[in-house]
Amino acid sequence: MKRKDHVIWIFLALLTVALASGSALAALGGSADSVESDRTALSAVRRSVTPGPTYTVHEIAYDGTTVREYVSPEGIVFAIAWNGNRSPDLTTLLGSYANEYQSALQNTPHRPGVRHSSIKADNVVVERWGQINNLQGRAYAPSLIPTGVTIDEIK
Repeated sequence: MKRKDHVIWIFLALLTVALASGSALAALGGSADSVESDRTALSAVRRSVTPGPTYTVHEIAYDGTTVREYVSPEGIVFAIAWNGNRSPDLTTLLGSYANEYQSALQNTPHRPGVRHSSIKADNVVVERWGQINNLQGRAYAPSLIPTGVTIDEIK
């Protein structure tokens, strides 16, 4: 094998490993450790960690957007909420739920002029609303929400 071919092969192998590890950022449904992975992937800064009796909220911020990840007492991310100048990369934040969300999104008719959308799939719900410079939303896995926590708390 020529040196040039060897270098190309190594590059492709490293690229494959990098892409595979990027998809392992299992935020929604993942462990509390995935919050740090999300922070790194989004080039965000940690704002705060707020413990509560039924869940802990991890807040990160980047480019004028704040993301809150809700972690159950068992250490599982059960919901995500955001607000700011732009919507976050949901592929990163939804983790293993991203494909299900994308399929549901493609099968939902677009309604021009509507500023609120709710995409409900079998295992994940994503809601978005707002206007320019004040985009908001939340995503959650209904089966992961701890007992006693209401959807209205995810904001």
